[in-house]
Amino acid sequence: MSQETKGYTYIDLFSGCGGLALGMHNADWKAHFAIEKNEDAFKTLKFNLIEKENHFLWPNWLPQTTHDINEVLSAHEERLKALAGSVTLVAGGPPCQGFSMAGRRQEDDTRNSLVDSYLRFVDLVTPDSLLFENVKGFTQPFNNCAEDNQGKNYSEYILKELRSRGYSVSSQMLDFSKFGVPQRRVRFILFASKTIDPNVFFTTLEMNVKSFVKARNISRRVSLKSAISDLEKINGQQPCPDSKGFMSGQYGNVKSNYQRYCRKGARKGTIPNSHRFAKHRGPTIKRFKELLALNLQDRNISKLLGEKYSIKKNCFSVLSANTPSPTLTSNPDDHIHYCEPRTLTVREYARIQSFPDWFEFKGPYTTGGERRKIDVPRYTQIANAIPPLFAEQVGVTLSQLLDAQKQAVE
Repeated sequence: MSQETKGYTYIDLFSGCGGLALGMHNADWKAHFAIEKNEDAFKTLKFNLIEKENHFLWPNWLPQTTHDINEVLSAHEERLKALAGSVTLVAGGPPCQGFSMAGRRQEDDTRNSLVDSYLRFVDLVTPDSLLFENVKGFTQPFNNCAEDNQGKNYSEYILKELRSRGYSVSSQMLDFSKFGVPQRRVRFILFASKTIDPNVFFTTLEMNVKSFVKARNISRRVSLKSAISDLEKINGQQPCPDSKGFMSGQYGNVKSNYQRYCRKGARKGTIPNSHRFAKHRGPTIKRFKELLALNLQDRNISKLLGEKYSIKKNCFSVLSANTPSPTLTSNPDDHIHYCEPRTLTVREYARIQSFPDWFEFKGPYTTGGERRKIDVPRYTQIANAIPPLFAEQVGVTLSQLLDAQKQAVE
């Protein structure tokens, strides 16, 4: 860790595959440990940030494996209490599926109760600050209450609960495409602290963007083509290293600073990790070519899909080359590539979420049927992640504010 950020530590709750952790790692923070319930997501985090990068301090009393937060709270209450005073930040947000406007959005979804598990964890560890992320639906009340047709608003609930615990709290809806991420991804971001003014945090975070992206030689606004054009199928194919019977794309020439940033020197002609092309059937490719020819990029054409092809989808689009991508979902079939008749690869998903190419994903590529409710394959891992580039900016901003506090005391 750098001299300026030495001693700044956090705990990563609901960590997923490690998007937040990677960003905090790049900002020179250290994590005590991560809590993630899914085996495949944790395999990805462990491979990249425990085995490849020494990001975690990881206490001896907690096995380096998957954990349910409620089991950790029950089995290690005293150990968590002992961390009080030594943790700068608790970061992460509960799974979003129960709140998402794109899903079934049920108030009685058991995952929604993890908000209370989060609060109980905060009560035990008593960190100085908190970072909480979730979907826009987290701010919307549920509409299934018998008396007034308005159920619980979880964002108001957690704001109230944290204030009752002595935290200053503020929240904003942030669009990650304004932070160098090539994706129009709007998320509820809550920051709470006992020592930092949350309004100052959000103001400083915004002020830092220009210098942050300039230092990395990337643009604040990155188009989809600028992010992934070196991964196009036309650049060549080779047998997929981890999937028999599939083909992988290979690197083309670097065509943007963002690609150079993600590739970190990867050579033309080599195979990026998880760049496996879907095996579309002939009629599907024909349909994709027809949709590409309509020039209806960057809009929901699910109605057209239903009328012309009798395919029912809530949201479907042909991606636009010259704008940031819309929000990625866990289903790669929701979008068509901007110039090739195919869906996106896992590696293209990762680029759009600002994961560097050295970051490898573990587990199956996809899942289907009833398994979609419980599995977390590679596409889902990426779709659920906090973009590392945004998380790094959070870490840099917090370090700056904490360093200023130290200097003021001295």
